[in-house]
Amino acid sequence: MELLSGGDMLVRALHESGVEYIYGYPGGSLLHVYDAVYKQSAVKHVLVRHEQAAAHMADGYARATGKPGVVMVTSGPGATNTITGIATAFTDSIPMVIISGQVMSHLVGDDAFQETDMLGISRPVVKHSFAVRRPEDIPEIVAKAFHIASTGRPGPVLIDIPKDMTMPNERYEYAYPKKIKLRSYTPPQRGHAGQIKKAVELLVKAKRPVIYAGGGVIIDGSSDKLRTLVDRLNFPCTNTLMGLGAYPGTGERFLGMLGMHGTYEANMAMHHADVILAVGARFDDRVTNATNKFCPEATIVHIDIDPSSISKTINAHVPIVGPVGSVLDEMLALLDESEETPDEAALESWWTQVNEWRQRHGMRYEKNDNGLMKPQEVIEAMWEATKGDAYVTSDVGQHQMFAAQYYKFDKPNRWINSGGLGTMGFGFPAAMGIKLNFQDEMVVCVTGEGSIQMNIQELSTCLQYGIPVKILCLNNGSLGMVRQWQDMNYEGRHSHSYMESLPDFVKLAESYGHVGIQVKTRDELPQALEDTFGKYKNRLVFLDVAVDETEHVYPMQVPTGSMRDMWLTKTERT
Repeated sequence: MELLSGGDMLVRALHESGVEYIYGYPGGSLLHVYDAVYKQSAVKHVLVRHEQAAAHMADGYARATGKPGVVMVTSGPGATNTITGIATAFTDSIPMVIISGQVMSHLVGDDAFQETDMLGISRPVVKHSFAVRRPEDIPEIVAKAFHIASTGRPGPVLIDIPKDMTMPNERYEYAYPKKIKLRSYTPPQRGHAGQIKKAVELLVKAKRPVIYAGGGVIIDGSSDKLRTLVDRLNFPCTNTLMGLGAYPGTGERFLGMLGMHGTYEANMAMHHADVILAVGARFDDRVTNATNKFCPEATIVHIDIDPSSISKTINAHVPIVGPVGSVLDEMLALLDESEETPDEAALESWWTQVNEWRQRHGMRYEKNDNGLMKPQEVIEAMWEATKGDAYVTSDVGQHQMFAAQYYKFDKPNRWINSGGLGTMGFGFPAAMGIKLNFQDEMVVCVTGEGSIQMNIQELSTCLQYGIPVKILCLNNGSLGMVRQWQDMNYEGRHSHSYMESLPDFVKLAESYGHVGIQVKTRDELPQALEDTFGKYKNRLVFLDVAVDETEHVYPMQVPTGSMRDMWLTKTERT
């Protein structure tokens, strides 16, 4: 049996858990571990410039790959700086393992230097947490952490390690468990057969069906099965913000995103549906609008691996608790066996109505005559320049919604954004985590001049590690979504929503050793995009694009209304 120190055990266990990169920042309580990292080469470490960025890098990696990202930070402020990133992952069900250093065991509770109760602070935003009490337990704890983080409904798991658990001169027998079984943790492996049968019977008899798919489809790796089901039934399909790419954005059966800034046709189809199949979605408030007015004629089938998500906000008539992929497999098998088929005449009539709704709005917008660009046309140009095949991350605000609306995602795991928590500063480090692991792929961060400044120091990290992401900043000189709400609800009183002093982003990018390009008019955009993805393919490019500051995101649901109640333009309401 091999004898290792606690620090060496930790690094070895991470390697055996399949970890290639750790994103972190060293400090006193973890120096024994950092020394162990130095003495090996299997697990690489990326030194960020702020711990929050480490969490977002791990998060972006996890969303793109489906594997847990790993964060390692020191005790006290190092650990607490990750909380926003942990909460971001928790809200969107993203697998992550966070290793936080802690003061020496005998000092815990004494208010020692850089001591914080990380288990207590993080408890509301982690799936589970561990405190190391014996060095020899480290391999098993690491294995359990990865198992919990990546199974069932995924989420972040914290491991808090006191410094004396990693002493280099104290060695113990190392044994990484070959199998993990937790008696109190048994995620469902399949759905209830009777409920699945009932759901299929409802779908076959539906006259006005809609398939409403969320991020759970992508997390489960079941996009192909969803696509097979949609095409097999010839039903309209809509995706949540987190689910974009689960069904091809260019597909003829795709209605676009639904919800607060969803398409007219998606929201109208949902409101008038008689049967809704919700797959890996949680009926959050940005989808439903007023719950007492939600889809009044619909019978709802809800598939989710997390029983607490079912009937939490909207009552499910046919609840199915189980993994999305397993349930969809059983549904498809039952459809193949069934002698009944969907009513073609009813479906034809339904599609006629849906296509009329498509023509009513169709995500239209008017271009300016003065050359100043609308954000929508910039996103459309980026989609064409990348041939719709980039990994696109975003921060939070108008730019996020424009990207979700106008970049057509045909593949899963390509749209990476903070959906549930709405974290400004997420997009850039998330893009870094993706690019570091997919070096031959195009990775673009769509951001605004407000969001990008929250983690702009990571330009330094990109230079150190050679991470050539592309940053597309839709610069309207303001906190766009805040300003839009102030226009709509506060008679245009723009209280602290304008950025009255901004840096020269081109010079700032260049000062970090990168490429900066400024675009002020429509005529300049094509060449700038061509240079960004061609001439400067292997460089980080900060593309600062001036856009119309008065533009709003539409459609937009009317607060306290139903799904069919929307503003379509500044003056046009359903």
